[in-house]
Amino acid sequence: MALRGWRVFLPVMVWLTACAPVGGAPSVAPGARPLAVVATTSIVGDVVRQIGGEGVQVTVLLPVGADPHAFEPSPQDVARVAEADVIFAVGAGLEAFLEPLLKNAGGKALYVELAEGIPLRPFEAIAGHREEGEESEHGHEHEDHGHKHEGPWDPHVWLDPLNVITWTHTIEATLSRLDPARSERYRRNAEAYRAQLRELDAWIRDQVAQIPPENRKLVTEHQVFGYFAHRYGFEQVGTILPGVTTTAQPSPQELAALEEAIRALGVKAIFVSSTVDPALARRVAGDTGTRLVRLYVDSLGEPGSEADSYIGMMRINVRRIVEALR
Repeated sequence: MALRGWRVFLPVMVWLTACAPVGGAPSVAPGARPLAVVATTSIVGDVVRQIGGEGVQVTVLLPVGADPHAFEPSPQDVARVAEADVIFAVGAGLEAFLEPLLKNAGGKALYVELAEGIPLRPFEAIAGHREEGEESEHGHEHEDHGHKHEGPWDPHVWLDPLNVITWTHTIEATLSRLDPARSERYRRNAEAYRAQLRELDAWIRDQVAQIPPENRKLVTEHQVFGYFAHRYGFEQVGTILPGVTTTAQPSPQELAALEEAIRALGVKAIFVSSTVDPALARRVAGDTGTRLVRLYVDSLGEPGSEADSYIGMMRINVRRIVEALR
């Protein structure tokens, strides 16, 4: 079964097995244990904790610093999924490892893709890396301002805080349905967190205003900043890696074309995710005389760091981007 068929968009939810009791999703009795939640990434896990509070016990599949494009689940992950009440994933093709994991684990958990309900952006053809007509197993049609695009879709929706606000509504509704006794607490937590996300969005806009428009050019290791660029007025002009994941490697011709574009466009910095080996980007930065800047994209920072929450991560990223480009 293709993973697309398992997506969940509230109020409709899908079970991982057909053995659910009649009447809908199971609920937790008043005063019962916290909900057992599995989140695919540390970013998803943080947002769920902000809303769930003491009502949830969250297990994150990907360790801090892990690349979701290269992650391989362990037998312990299979057991965690099997015992979960609900599984929250980004979706949109990010977690390619999930389909066999869900199949092997079984269990009775709800599976919720948080990208559902968010208008997805297609990956862009930049720096000569994507050839016309390139397709992906996740490709499908999407309407965008009257034009049809073919996938694959950019799954990095969380780099626009307004998309995370959409996540909060889905998470709040899911937890409340599973655990009605705590629904008021989930509602209050979600409302408070949405206010923080709106403040974050306004702060980012103020910070980006310090960057001259002609300097708002992004070169990254692979395409990750589409939603951020669209929201805050940046242009993605190049990537180190040729594909839409971190698994492909560029040819010498592609690297030469990228370096030429960096020089021609006056790009000031190359941004590399904390989950990716920076060696190739460091070489390109050295060849072109640009700065190499590390950002948090697919993973939060280590516990106790300034980037150990979604909001902290975004603030660190924006500070580093502004410092490099203004």
